[in-house]
Amino acid sequence: MDREAGPRGRPTTEDLTGDNHFANIARANWLTKIPSKVLPNVIDNELWAQLEQEDIPYFSLLLLEQLQTLERYLWPGYSENASNHHVLLLALLVNVKRQEHLPIWPLFAERPDEFSSFFRRVLELGIDRSLPTKLRSHLLTFIVGAFQSLDSGLVRKECAPLVGIGLWHNLHSDAVREQYLAKSTQLQKAWRAAGKKFENADVAGQARLRFERNWLFTLVLEFSDKLYDVDAGADQKEENVLYCERFLELLCDLLSQLPTRRYVSTLLQDLNLLAAIRLSPVYDDAGQDAMLRDMVELLAHYTHFPIDDHSGKQLSRQEYEEAHNARISRLQKVALRLHPERLKILILANFGSLSQRDELTSHLEALTDAEITELCRELGLRFQYPEKSLIVQDRPFLLETLVSTIERKPYYTDTIQLDQPILPTERILYDRNSLRSDDYNGSRPLAIPKLNLQYLTIGDFFWRSFTLYRSEAFYEIRKHVEDTIKRLQPRRLQSGETKFDGFSRMAIPISKPAVVDTTLPRVGEDVPAEVKVEVILDVSRLQPGLRREWEGLRQDDVVFLLAVHPPDTSLKLTNGHKREAEAESIGLRALRCAEVVNVLDENGRVLRHEQEAHDRDEELARPRQRRLLLRLDAKAYKADKERADAGRGDVYETVNVIVRRRARENNFKAVLDSIRQLALSDVPVPSWLQEVFLGYGDPASATYKRLPNRLKSLDYRDTFLDWQHLVESLPGKTVEPDPNVDSSFPPPYVLSSTDTPAAPAPRQSKKRRRDQPDGPDPAPTAAESFQVSTYKPPNNGPYPTDTPKKNTVRFTPPQVNAITSGTQPGLTLIVGPPGTGKTDVATQIISNIYHNFPAQRTLLIAHSNQALNQLFQKIVGLDIDERHLLRLGHGEEELTTEGSFSKAGRVERFMERGAVLLREVQRLADSVGAVGNHGGSCETASYFFEVWVRPRWKRFWDEVENGSEGKEMVVEKFPFHAFFADAPQPLFPSAGSKEVLMEVARGCERHIRRVFDELAEIRPFEILRSQRDKSNYLLVKEARIITMTSTHAAMRRQEIAGLGFRYDNVVMEEAAQITEIENFVPFVLQAPRSVENGKEKTKEDQLKRIVLVGDHLQNSPVVQNAAFRSYANLEQSLFQRLIRLGVPHILLDAQGRSRPSLADLYKWRYPSLFNLPSTSKAPEFVRANAGLRYEYQFISVPDYKGQGETEPSPHFIQNLGEAEYCVALYQYMRLLGYPAEKISILCTYAGQRALIRDVLAHRCKGSRLFGMPAWVGTVDKYQGEQNDYVILSLVRTKGVGYLRDLRRLTVALSRARLGLYVFGRREVFEESSLELREAFARLFEREGKLKLVTNEMWPAEREVQDELEAVEMEGVEHLGQYVFEMTQAKVKALKDGGGMLPPPAQTAGGVEEDGEEAEDGEGDVALVDGDAVLGDAEMKM
Repeated sequence: MDREAGPRGRPTTEDLTGDNHFANIARANWLTKIPSKVLPNVIDNELWAQLEQEDIPYFSLLLLEQLQTLERYLWPGYSENASNHHVLLLALLVNVKRQEHLPIWPLFAERPDEFSSFFRRVLELGIDRSLPTKLRSHLLTFIVGAFQSLDSGLVRKECAPLVGIGLWHNLHSDAVREQYLAKSTQLQKAWRAAGKKFENADVAGQARLRFERNWLFTLVLEFSDKLYDVDAGADQKEENVLYCERFLELLCDLLSQLPTRRYVSTLLQDLNLLAAIRLSPVYDDAGQDAMLRDMVELLAHYTHFPIDDHSGKQLSRQEYEEAHNARISRLQKVALRLHPERLKILILANFGSLSQRDELTSHLEALTDAEITELCRELGLRFQYPEKSLIVQDRPFLLETLVSTIERKPYYTDTIQLDQPILPTERILYDRNSLRSDDYNGSRPLAIPKLNLQYLTIGDFFWRSFTLYRSEAFYEIRKHVEDTIKRLQPRRLQSGETKFDGFSRMAIPISKPAVVDTTLPRVGEDVPAEVKVEVILDVSRLQPGLRREWEGLRQDDVVFLLAVHPPDTSLKLTNGHKREAEAESIGLRALRCAEVVNVLDENGRVLRHEQEAHDRDEELARPRQRRLLLRLDAKAYKADKERADAGRGDVYETVNVIVRRRARENNFKAVLDSIRQLALSDVPVPSWLQEVFLGYGDPASATYKRLPNRLKSLDYRDTFLDWQHLVESLPGKTVEPDPNVDSSFPPPYVLSSTDTPAAPAPRQSKKRRRDQPDGPDPAPTAAESFQVSTYKPPNNGPYPTDTPKKNTVRFTPPQVNAITSGTQPGLTLIVGPPGTGKTDVATQIISNIYHNFPAQRTLLIAHSNQALNQLFQKIVGLDIDERHLLRLGHGEEELTTEGSFSKAGRVERFMERGAVLLREVQRLADSVGAVGNHGGSCETASYFFEVWVRPRWKRFWDEVENGSEGKEMVVEKFPFHAFFADAPQPLFPSAGSKEVLMEVARGCERHIRRVFDELAEIRPFEILRSQRDKSNYLLVKEARIITMTSTHAAMRRQEIAGLGFRYDNVVMEEAAQITEIENFVPFVLQAPRSVENGKEKTKEDQLKRIVLVGDHLQNSPVVQNAAFRSYANLEQSLFQRLIRLGVPHILLDAQGRSRPSLADLYKWRYPSLFNLPSTSKAPEFVRANAGLRYEYQFISVPDYKGQGETEPSPHFIQNLGEAEYCVALYQYMRLLGYPAEKISILCTYAGQRALIRDVLAHRCKGSRLFGMPAWVGTVDKYQGEQNDYVILSLVRTKGVGYLRDLRRLTVALSRARLGLYVFGRREVFEESSLELREAFARLFEREGKLKLVTNEMWPAEREVQDELEAVEMEGVEHLGQYVFEMTQAKVKALKDGGGMLPPPAQTAGGVEEDGEEAEDGEGDVALVDGDAVLGDAEMKM
């Protein structure tokens, strides 16, 4: 099934609405008001016959899917009597929906009995040998999709019986089965239960159970037959190979999840499947580069993965070796009993020698065929297969079975350590698996692991994540290198030398690197410890900004040394290897990685930024050279050296280009190194989280209500604004005031649970769990009861700065529920639709933890620096001491707060704060007459406090508390009047009681104590000398809220953990946008602590709570490679997977970002979403958008100059008409006075972004009339952002494109607060898929032509619902002319002194950074003056 369908591509609007065969059938039968009944003639002749005639092309299937054939015709018309063609069509269209990432199983949910019948029909057809192999491959694809969707109860109910313990009826002997059952009483119970179920079933039930337990066994035997089918023709052999690849994918999927692995693994090993595959003709004919061989290696990995299939416990390396040695020992004992003389050497051999295949084979060669068969029987190995099986059961097969069972298999981490280097070469970048992923179209599987719903163990998760992250990183490197070489335009001269006719800012041609130092290997290694080379860069012709980019390379940044030599075009011969042909076609002969040690100047001195700034200030001559001292990939260097010594050429003699990447894209080595170290080490996760993370057990077991350490009492501080807010926030719960207090009192509130601890959820039967639609039912709980108490917050001092900051947000009940859960221990998932206050909730959780648990430390993680800074700025606004805040990473400079919160900034701030406090100490000393420099250092201040301050306070309190005098004594005896003379006066209110005055005095004491407490914390920074020590002390000891991006955590994991960094809580914002491995790394940034468990010591992660905040219905993590994104599911986040698993989550349901009418545009994704009252009352929401008839509108854009969408280069899609229209509307709004910073222009493709940016540069940049908007970029990069007015370009005119992904569309429609104006081709989205119609329905209720209101300036005085006449724009030219005339009138008015310029843009325009084409001036878009919609009247003001 070819996904792209050759030159026809994907269905367009013309295919859906034109004279297409399938479109005509659809309009006649089901795209009507009342769809007709399913007719056999339509199914068999009109649909199936046509598809079969065309060889079932993906184009036709995709067309049928978009014509809603499944939803409106095939499934409504399905019954048990449906034809096989009907079933096949259903299965094929389900495959298409899965390939397109569209919802599948909810379509079948309302008819579960019919779905069960349909699923059974698919299973029966899957083992029907009369069906063509190609069709059965499609059915296998359907089954693979089903086993990947076990989160659906509907599917799980059908799949579970196929992999149950009944499979063990197919083991080759009862004795072997008894051996397996003897391992566990649970297995024995399950076996007896299965037998009893079969005995109690009627005839039909027994037939069904017999079918279920034999189905997979039958499929495996048929798979084996196809492997050994030597009589098949060429076409049939090709179909057999494709079938076998798909079946291997199914087996890998079954073995990669514990519930499906438990009994399947035993069956496959009993069938000696790996041995049978490796001896088959198909495997032998496949060749070294074949997909089939790679799939078999993946199957072998899962088959031999070190895990107890029934307990789920991962075997340590030692346990794995012991199990292997036990197999060898058993072989020796059997050999001693059967052939003591002939196998004497084998009996006496050590385990190490018998672990080797060749050694073991040599010992067994002495046995006859009958003796080998007997040996297999005694070892419990299968040696006979059904008579009809095509497996060749000869001596080589039996020997292979024996040897493959006994030989040593590598431990899974060995492949990470030895076979998967983290620095690529050209051979790694262009290996067969990498190139296959480029061509992935869904028609064949890939030999790569998948991120499933569940994982076998934590180690399995690390292995999969490392493999996929590495593949994705190397794919991005390869594409970057290819793009750079393309820009350099290498050309081969007649002399054989290479000349570069082009230019790239990411590369510089160089002469060969010089090796300056080679260090001997470390103990136990055979590669040099370090190899240093020097590269000379010619920077004489680089612009200063570009030169500084090269000079700004940091230590340990990875650069790439390339040997680029274009092939001789006169010689067309190749060696036939696609890998080498791909690399050589672009001229890439070699690629080596190196890490930056230092950047040197022309004289070999380390270049420093201060020197560089001085050079610029003095305007010295432009430097000609810079030198890079690099550390080569030692392993590659050793191999290159051996190759050179063998006379096969020196790679480094041919290196002629150095390539760099942008820093944020070039962190792959550090991240891969962190993942590898995690995989190789025994890093525990919190015991309360492990089962939930792996996907097993009760999904709710990690929530606070199920944990034994649930907090009975919690101080909510400023979470609630008043008593009414408290009562409103706890609906359905009993709230009782403390009997010692009045019935209603102001905050702060302390809530104490009066309920008895909830019992664990009852364990339900497997049958019940299988039938559940969406995971286990929540345990029934009674209404919670809380007793509310309060306390008087302490007086912190007399100064305004001593008054704590308070929350002002009136949280909704779901938000309060989220805050409660996040403050309690355990796992909290918070789903926040657009505008529902996710950030406010997260910051309140952090504040509550900070105040309730002063000894605990919280790690705050976000996907992007921008999101982290937004969160950080809100935290700074809370009652949190800034000395406890720390921001790690390189995004801190974007913060708009007063202080610097980076490590260096915090240290500097501590020292500055210390100086301020010491001055206060000296002032205090002077006020009490203490002579001397008491404010000279933190140490002298501490001495001053103990000798002078503390005794005065003690004497004061003794006199006041023991004396019988009145309140005047408090004022009279107070010892620090002089010090507090600068506080607001009077310090002691004259009307206050003695208790009030004493509280004022206590506040003064707290203020003074806080000064000395802070100095005590600053004192280590006086003692520590190096900046590094100060920074590390700050991280490890001082900071209590540490923030960083998920990427920074992954990059610096070893360094941070090595410092002894400890933390108790993790709060993760944007969790649904973070890849699963980057979700996980922040959980293990600290080294585990040893905990005594009886007589043993175990390692335990001390993490107490994890809060994940996100929205899985918006964009997922960005993955560039389509194969890794869709096939391997690398775009899966932990947040999304936990939601799929049924882990309880809290849905925020009140939005306060957008007008209600704008929120309605995306409410179809969030049915329970409602609007806060402020969105209907606040003036900005009530007021209309000046000059525009509607607050939102879809403007249909026809072809402009005869063209709709264009594609100058692959996937670089543009639409000039929409770009001109968007910019014209922006200009119109600016002329009306709209602030530029309140307008964002979004689009769905990077090509359109480049085009809009060029149009803006031509029309608006530098003009006081217009300026640049706040943001110009793609929808994907704008998630988490918002603006008052959004102009959106959908770009596509032939088909829907990427917008069919509902997550992307949700983001696009939810960014605007006050106005959204969408430009697109109306008929494309009107005739689009069923999923999109609901999204566009409200947009299409209004006219498709832009409507303007004249004689109105921003801000408007009318309200949004006011009816009035409007001017309709006929198209982009009409609006362009309208803006042109407005501009002329504006310019004339300015010249005559009768007008005002609109407010200047407050920003230079936020532009999403893309490839280097935008910065090089090498973009694919060039605007010609003749193409302009507007004339030259938009003069630069």
